Amino acid sequence: MECEPLDTCPVCATADLICGKWTILVIRDLAGGRSRFCELERSLTGISPRTLSLRLRALEEEGILIRRTYPEVPPRVEYSLTAKGLALVPLIESMRSYGREWLDRGERKAATAAV
Repeated sequence: MECEPLDTCPVCATADLICGKWTILVIRDLAGGRSRFCELERSLTGISPRTLSLRLRALEEEGILIRRTYPEVPPRVEYSLTAKGLALVPLIESMRSYGREWLDRGERKAATAAV
């Protein structure tokens, strides 16, 4: 594998993009299609509305998702992944496969407790 300077490394840039708390889970949930704020909030147990709002806004600014507002009463807002966001889904699936194969939760807990 070729190493690149840290400031131009695409691996580091991708990690910076997706490693914010809750970010991967938001992308994972939107991989199934568009979703409303309340649906995301329900599926992401423990996330505060403020944090979810900040994550959605940041992902929108990065071009990972799109926010659509429908002119209804009350207003309806839906979020969906862009092509750039959908391109992250295989990466997340690879992380899931790696975790299932190599990171046994019981072993990790025991190793963490031993340190």
